[in-house]
Amino acid sequence: MEWIGDARLAAGPEAAWYLEAAFTPGEQLGTVYDDPTTPVVVTGIEEVTAIRIPSGCLVVDAPWHDDETWRYERGLPTRSPRELAVRIPPGTYRVEIAWTAGPYEFFGEHFDGVECAATRLCISNDPVAEWEMGLGVDDDIERLQQGQQFRFGADANVGCFADAGAWTALTAPFRAYVDGRPVPRDSEQLPGWCERVTDESQQADLVTFTAESGGVVWLGRTKTGDVAAIVVTGGMPGAKA
Repeated sequence: MEWIGDARLAAGPEAAWYLEAAFTPGEQLGTVYDDPTTPVVVTGIEEVTAIRIPSGCLVVDAPWHDDETWRYERGLPTRSPRELAVRIPPGTYRVEIAWTAGPYEFFGEHFDGVECAATRLCISNDPVAEWEMGLGVDDDIERLQQGQQFRFGADANVGCFADAGAWTALTAPFRAYVDGRPVPRDSEQLPGWCERVTDESQQADLVTFTAESGGVVWLGRTKTGDVAAIVVTGGMPGAKA
């Protein structure tokens, strides 16, 4: 039976095009800012690592927020992470980054303009039939205004995928301070400035990725409604009005 989603969450044509094009090497996503003659092109898709989500409950959020660190250090309650309302089958999934390049010059110096266009959690290899914004468990769709997007914030421009059931243990290394300064984290350094933190007691992982000021979560659904991919963008693509 064909799945029918909520029109208020459905990606509009621009967003749907971007979500597909961002993971198609050679596609042009636009042009360099202030230079319409230089294209921004998808240069490749990089598999960063694999992540274990044993609970089937996924958090997509910043691994820490500056205004809450002091509360955590004092054993005080902190706000809940942005856990997605959708559930995925417990398992291990690929994390991929779509890279773009748009060379530019700044004060006489040349830069390659390499940036992350989007980050993807691959749930299955089934084709995506429709894209929609991913709701958090605390999001109220009735409050979504025309043109608005549900998104998460990131004080340090870092987001993450993480198993919700192991969230406290997985994020503890990001909140470790001595004399007010962060201590080196016990994490695995990955390509693309990413990190991986593991909790072997729960067989769960957290993987960070670049997220300029946060991001919008998109669910790629198959014709039957199953989630085939979860993609995070900086919010440039618009939601369907």
